[in-house]
Order: sequence, then C-alpha cells, then structure tokens
Amino acid sequence: MSQPSAAPLTKIPPRDTDPEIVSVKQLLRLLDRMAKSARTYGATNAVAAKFFTQFYQELSTHLESYPTMGFLVQRSELFFKDQCVYATEEALGENLAFKLYSDGIRELAFHEGVTEEDLRAFLDSLWGASDGSDADDDIVTRIWAKNLTTITVVTAEEIVKSSVESDLFRLSENGFLGPAPESLRDVVAREKARGGGGPGRGSAAGLVGYDVSDEEMHKLAQEIEAESATDPTMHVLEMIKVILASESSPALLTKAIEIFGGAIDALMRAGNWVTLIEITALLREMEALSGTLGPAHKEQIRAILAASVQPDRLKLLETPLNRSADVCIDGLADYLGQLSGDAIPSLCALLGNLQFPEHRTAVTNVLAALGKDHPDPLLRALTDKRPHVVKAIIAILVKLNDPRFAEAIEKLVRYPDASVRREVLRAIAQLRPTGNGGKLVTFVNDEEELIRLNALKLLSSGHYTAPFDVWEPLLQQEQFADRPPAEKRAIFHAIRASAGDAAVPYWQTLLADWGWTGRQKKEELALVAVDALARLGTPAARAALEYGQKKGNSTIRQACTTALTSPPRQRPA
Repeated sequence: MSQPSAAPLTKIPPRDTDPEIVSVKQLLRLLDRMAKSARTYGATNAVAAKFFTQFYQELSTHLESYPTMGFLVQRSELFFKDQCVYATEEALGENLAFKLYSDGIRELAFHEGVTEEDLRAFLDSLWGASDGSDADDDIVTRIWAKNLTTITVVTAEEIVKSSVESDLFRLSENGFLGPAPESLRDVVAREKARGGGGPGRGSAAGLVGYDVSDEEMHKLAQEIEAESATDPTMHVLEMIKVILASESSPALLTKAIEIFGGAIDALMRAGNWVTLIEITALLREMEALSGTLGPAHKEQIRAILAASVQPDRLKLLETPLNRSADVCIDGLADYLGQLSGDAIPSLCALLGNLQFPEHRTAVTNVLAALGKDHPDPLLRALTDKRPHVVKAIIAILVKLNDPRFAEAIEKLVRYPDASVRREVLRAIAQLRPTGNGGKLVTFVNDEEELIRLNALKLLSSGHYTAPFDVWEPLLQQEQFADRPPAEKRAIFHAIRASAGDAAVPYWQTLLADWGWTGRQKKEELALVAVDALARLGTPAARAALEYGQKKGNSTIRQACTTALTSPPRQRPA
C-alpha cells in the first residue's frame, strides 16, 4: 500500500480564485466595454467618459496593491502569470490581443502611478481617429511618439535584436577581447609562466615575453597618462580624420563630414575655444585632401565653414560668455581670428549682446583685426541702435586711422546718446585735424555743455574753416543772447578763427544796435563783438571798430576807442 503524500506547508488556491487574476480579468472586461463605447459613440460621449473614469479608478486601485500589471501578448490571447486572462470569445468587438500582436507588441505593462494623461494617450494610440495626423502609423509608433512613462511595451523587433546581439556581440572574457591587464608586469609574468620562466625570455606556443625595465615602465606610464588627459573630443576628431583619409565610400564620407556641424554647435555652447580651433583647422585640412574627397564633399565642408560665421551660429557663443564675467576666454580671440571678413556683421551682433566688458573687448580686438581689410561692414555697423556697439566701432575706425572714415562718423553728430556724440567729436578731431569744420558747428548746439565747449575749442584752434553761412542760423536763434557770456565769447572767437572777415558785417551791426528792449543783452553782445574784432585785427575789423566808435552808445564807443588805440591782441593758439 502506497504511503500518503505529505501535505503542503501552504495551501495554494486555484488560479481562478487568485484575487489579482480576478481583478485583472475585471479590468480587461471594463477596457473592452470602454473601447466598444468609444468606437460606437465617440471618445467624448458621456457614456465613454464614464467608462474611462471607472476604468482609471479601478486600475489605480489595482496598481496600489500590485505595482505592475504586465501581459504577455499572443495572437489572440493575453496571458498574465502564465494564465490566459483574455481571449477571442471574451472580446465585445475588435480583439485587443490580436490588435496588439499584429502591430508587433509582445509585452504590455501598466505601472504604479499611472496618470490620466498617460492612460488617455495609450487609449488614443490603440483606437486613434482614422482622420488624425497619425492615422497611418502603427500602435508602436503612436505610443513612442507620446513618450509614456507609466505604460511600457516590448516589441518583437526589440526581442529579436536583443537575442541576436546577445549571441553575436557577446565579448569574450578571455583572449584579445578580454579585459585589459592591470599592469605590463602581469603580462610579462603570465607569459614567462607559460614558457617555463627564466630571467631572459621564454617561449611557449610561439609566444615570447620580454623583461621591462623600471625606466621603460615609467615612460609607458607617462605616455598612458598623457593620452588619458587628452580631450575625448579630439580623440573622436582624429578618428574621423583617419576615416576621411582612408574611406572610399562617398556615402560614408558624407556622413562623417556631417558630424562636424553638430560638433561645432556643441563646442560653441560649451565655450571650448581650443577644440573649436582644432576643428576649423581640420576642416580646412580636409578640404585640401584632393585625392580622397570629391567635389561634393569639398562643397559640404565649405558650407559648414560658411555656416559657422552666420549670426545664428555665432549667437551660440553668447551662452558661455554671458554665463559669468569669470568665464575663461583663452583661445577665444584665436578662434574668432580665423574667421573671414564675412563674419564682421555677425561679430557686431555678438558684440551688442555680450554683457561683460572683458568679453566685449576680446570681440572688439578681433573686429579691429578683420576691419583692416574689410572696413565697409564696420561703417554699416555705425547705424546700430546700441550705444556700446557704436562706440566700439568708432574706436576701431579711429585706430585704423583712415581720414575717409570721418565722413561716415560725422553722420552721428545727432546720435541720441551723449556718450556716443562725445566719441564722434573726438574721432573727428583725430581723423580730420584740419579742413572743413562745418560738422563741428553742429556740436555748438548740443544739449551737453562739455560737448559744446570741446567743439568750440577745436573751431577756435585755427585749423578749421567754416563759412559764416554755417554759423548764421545759430546766431539768429532767439535764445542765443541768453547763453552765458563766456560761451558767447567762445562762439565769437570760434567764428573769428574759422570764418574771418566774413563775420565782420554781422559784428558791425551789433555795435550800432541801440534798441531799448533787451538793452543790457545787446550791449553785452556788442562788447563781445568788439573783443572779437580787436583780436581779428584785419583792415575790415578796424573799419568796423571805427564805425562803432561813431555810431555806438557811450559804452560801445569807449570800448571801440580802447580797442583801436591798444596794441594788437595776440590771437590764441
């Protein structure tokens, strides 16, 4: 008689009484009803919305107890814990399992914390509108496009790929593809052991080992350390360089060259100026590889180099340079100095957007170097609305010291910013130290006193000429008489130095202007005119003083007499 079997320690309930299995089946039935309602009445229908809310609540409750609900998808069934929980006869409409399987999904899992947004996006991927923009895509493509985080799928393609890679690309733990030895001494010791040892060398199965001296070991260690310290980006670039020098496939060469565009963008954002220099040098070197690269590849390289000076590309430099005033700019000038004159407009735009003076100075120095041979873009940049850009451009043009630039700078005499107008006046004085001073007269009406006085100082130097017609509108202003006496005297002496005898008729009329209205101001103006005529000292000036000696009031007559009898006054230098 056979012995009775031992009773199990824990009674295992039948699968159909497992509460997790029961809950999963209930959820799938509810999912089927919701899908049928949505397909029949539309996803926005009240009944469909009610089913969705019920399904989401029950799914959330289930995942609180069981953090993951995963299914194995077969042709027409869904399996959960090796048990079929959904089959064709249970479907109320289109079979969910067949729909998933036919689109390449082999596993489906819902994870704890699933959100309404993820769930709705998943359902839209399953039964999207036929007239939607993704109507022609399969379920896998729709799901990946929605980037779900709490609902995951495994596709047949992924399973095949994983299987192939695990068989074909598994690295051997021994031999050539094994892990690198910790030291060369280990290699020597292992090979000696295989060959029977010995102080010199040993051989076994064709292998020979040599002793390595301490000096050689130190040298090798230094080389390894130097190689390890090399910028990884440069390693990649050297690899690409080798590919370009040896590859014969035009398609592969095109792909290798394409890498440089993205590399330049990344290095600009990172502020890696040294590597940028290496890249541009490498691109120019590649362009000269006539034996390897065809015309299309060379044109591709030229396009990358040309794109690197466009405003949208150089704008990438703002990110590292505006991050902090302490950002290292070593190598920035060298990199920008490799650019051609075509980059000047883009560099001016970059200059305008930089926040820190040190970084602006670096760009300004590059513009000055490029502007020697390409000044026209700099002259066009004078129309910029940002004062610090215009002042930098003026400083560059003054440094280039070409008198022809004065004409373009003179157009800024009415620039809104006073600091720019001061630089304009200083630039005119340096680029055009003599000649026509008509533009300088404009500064005599400037709202800033310092600018007016500096302009008058230049005009009084005797190095400039300005016809009296240029001065006349200023003298006819009603508020001219209200200016301070010192400023009116400075204006008259500037007129004397730049217009000479042409101003004598005007001053002569002041000497005989007797009116009772504004008598004090007229007399004050006449006395300043007497001083200007006395300093002018020409026959016409003396004749005007003699006229005032007869026609002026007593104060003016006395002043004219004194001017005529006194020794000629020395004109200011």
